[in-house]
Amino acid sequence: MTELFNAIARNLILPPASPLLLIAIGLLLRRRWRRAGSIVAGFSLVLLVFLSSNAGARFLVAPLEAMATPLRDTGSAGAQAIVVLAAGRVRAAPEYGDVDIPDHLALARLRYAAHLHRRTGLPILVSGGAPRPGATILADAMASALREDFGVPVRWVERRSRNTAENAAFSAALLGSEKVERVLLVTDAMHMERARTVFQRTGLQVTDAPTMFFGEQARGLAAWVPSAEGMRRSWYASYELIGLAWYRLKSGATS
Repeated sequence: MTELFNAIARNLILPPASPLLLIAIGLLLRRRWRRAGSIVAGFSLVLLVFLSSNAGARFLVAPLEAMATPLRDTGSAGAQAIVVLAAGRVRAAPEYGDVDIPDHLALARLRYAAHLHRRTGLPILVSGGAPRPGATILADAMASALREDFGVPVRWVERRSRNTAENAAFSAALLGSEKVERVLLVTDAMHMERARTVFQRTGLQVTDAPTMFFGEQARGLAAWVPSAEGMRRSWYASYELIGLAWYRLKSGATS
């Protein structure tokens, strides 16, 4: 039940729900304060349309991607392992016998981890627990995809984590038992800064290995046309910016 309430609260403060709520508030205000209500509703509608475009989303995406440096030279990192973080899943995929499989975001991370493994020969750790009790463990689905779809072995499977902070803590414990101190951390570019922050706090030496850069795709007039993909990027970037601010706030409070 707590997870449900958290999910509802999270989505209410992120687009598109937050601009839609502001539009509703503006329309209610118009009954008593016509001008103020019209301004609130009109601004919120413009914001909703803006965030629904890839070009608008770029204003949120670009600062996050600027903090993620593409990995150019795998040899210079001196890493001992590749850590790839879980994302989402496709539930009960009928074409795979009704089992849960990694979603498109997780597959992008796995594809890049496989690419890095072939270039470096480094062992791979996959990290991600069950999103809820009784659900498929994300790390198991990821490990299966790496072995069966990419032909890449998996050394460690971290099955307990429910969020990025737990990804870091439980992965560090697994790696520490084998004296692994330096890792290539694979996640998508927007998630990289937040993931690196918590992994470094465990004492691991982290080299960024980001994938899925979107910023340079938002070019031209077509990028201003509202789309589901534009809103998805705005939602994800907003989530990461809020999460990063929260991590830094907690860090400042405990320092």
